[in-house]
Amino acid sequence: MEFLDIIKRPIITEASMLAMDEKKYTFEVDTRANKTLVKQAVEAIFEVKVKNVNIMNLRPKFKRQGKYAGYTKKRRKAIVTLTEDSKEIQIFEAE
Repeated sequence: MEFLDIIKRPIITEASMLAMDEKKYTFEVDTRANKTLVKQAVEAIFEVKVKNVNIMNLRPKFKRQGKYAGYTKKRRKAIVTLTEDSKEIQIFEAE
């Protein structure tokens, strides 16, 4: 599995934006990835030092649109904590 395949996208919510002040970044990752792979991928892609990785599995939610019903896909979320001397990850490009 390639490093770019492990990290799918950053999760941008109000809570995750507030956690960025403490150098905690939230990413949606591949469901087969473990903590070691996520740490190696973040360090290789963003060139930072990772202190800690927490991973949680998110169950599929039941959704309905009119008479059609189904479930969303199951996801895996990783919260990556950077070291104090590490540079910050730029999610939004400044113009």
